[in-house]
Amino acid sequence: MRTWFWTLLLTVIAVALAVVLRSHSGNVLLLVWPWRIGMSLTLAVLLLVAAFIVLYVGLRLLAWLLAIPDRVRAWRGKRAQARDHELLERGWIGLLEGRYTHAEKDLTKLLEQTKVKTRRVLAALSAGRAAHGLGEFDRRDRLLVTAQEQAGADPGLVEATATVSADMLLDQGRAERALAVLAPLADGGARHLHTMRLLLRAHTALNHQDQVFTLARGLVRRNALARAEADLLIDASGAARLRAAAGSDAWRATWKDLKAEERLLPEIALAGAAAFEAAGEANEAARVLEAAIAVKFNPALVAAYARCEAEQVSRRLAKAETWLQQRPTDPDLLTALGMLCLNGQLWGQAERYLLRSLSRRSDAQTHALLGSLYDRLERPADAVRHWRLATAASMALPVLAADAALPPADTGSDPYHVDAEGGYAVGLSDTDGDTGLGGDYPALAPAVAASASDYVLDPDARVSSEQRDRALAPEDAPLAGGTSDIDEYFDSAPIPAAAFDEPVPTYAPAPPAAPKPAPAPAAAPVPTTKPPFKDDGSI
Repeated sequence: MRTWFWTLLLTVIAVALAVVLRSHSGNVLLLVWPWRIGMSLTLAVLLLVAAFIVLYVGLRLLAWLLAIPDRVRAWRGKRAQARDHELLERGWIGLLEGRYTHAEKDLTKLLEQTKVKTRRVLAALSAGRAAHGLGEFDRRDRLLVTAQEQAGADPGLVEATATVSADMLLDQGRAERALAVLAPLADGGARHLHTMRLLLRAHTALNHQDQVFTLARGLVRRNALARAEADLLIDASGAARLRAAAGSDAWRATWKDLKAEERLLPEIALAGAAAFEAAGEANEAARVLEAAIAVKFNPALVAAYARCEAEQVSRRLAKAETWLQQRPTDPDLLTALGMLCLNGQLWGQAERYLLRSLSRRSDAQTHALLGSLYDRLERPADAVRHWRLATAASMALPVLAADAALPPADTGSDPYHVDAEGGYAVGLSDTDGDTGLGGDYPALAPAVAASASDYVLDPDARVSSEQRDRALAPEDAPLAGGTSDIDEYFDSAPIPAAAFDEPVPTYAPAPPAAPKPAPAPAAAPVPTTKPPFKDDGSI
């Protein structure tokens, strides 16, 4: 618009000047010693205009020539800026795509070549973020230190460095370190939403319930936190504050500090009701639970409502029955009604409510309540049955088949279980019975029995066994007069279980053995001079 204005103005002046010069013709005389120059007025005006134009163009050309160094420096700066922007753009694209190696390479190159302080801080923080994505935490920490040094005393750069550092530390799980980094911002009164969110994450990880409660309230008031997430945080932290102050009267001040909608949250309502119950104000505890259940039906609230003294049963039972009209098939409500009836010793109603609850859902608590009820009613069989069902409902128990049994173990080759007569284990003599081992054992083969009879722990039992074998042997049996290899083995080999003080293993009873044949008539004992621990060598 200005260009059109000045163009129109100059056109008007030129036309006016031409009209004046046309109507007033004259001469212009210039006396410049030793010259005398005369010309018309029109020519003089034209020469003045031409001189002005030439002078203007010359001065502009001179200024342009003198500004060449500045323009060269500006061109170089623009070229470096374009190169920095290219590296920064490429690094950020790689960072967003998850290509952290390429991103860190470009951003580190930008950090080394740029001369701008803000760009150096941005490059260091971005490269630190890429190193964090690669799990290179030591390199990330060095880049963060570089960014902090480059930020200097600039408040904006200092806050940016602190928030980025705290965010990565929280991702790593170092909440205490992140809180220390954010402490200067919090002490300085910073109320930026991102800083408050980071503080909330740090205090939540460290279970600082008071700070979590305050920050969650502030963020939800500024619409910077989802209502559902804020309710969860406020509910958990508020309930923790009430439980922490439960030992004194400080919980009343904490309860009064809560807003009306916060008192209706499940955990806060449970903690508040427990505090009122502990203070002896059962009616107020009931009102707190009733208000919370009216807003949102919660099984934990209903179960807490059912736990009361006998004098509260009639009031709470009437209220719970009104809820049952709205939710007639809810198993949690039916179980709560059964518990209320148990507290009021209304056995028949308790049984009906608990059975109705079991018809909807098999629950360990309901079975346990029914077991207690039947125990009070002196019905032990039903009580035991429901207690067993309660155990089965609360844990995965194996199903044991009643008509299947494992086959008996084959102990014929067990070195710890050698038995010459079918009923004696290692360490037992012939005079010991087999009842301590759980029953009779099957008889061994004659050859095995003969060799096994020597492998005993009691020497006296060994001698008596040899005498009995000789008494039962036929008269023409050869007498043992020498030693064999197996005799030397049994005389010199260490005895298992006795050499190492190992306990004698016991075995489950085996199926009864077939009847043993009657022994042959015993022959007269044959005297022998054989040492007591020598054998005839027969197997």
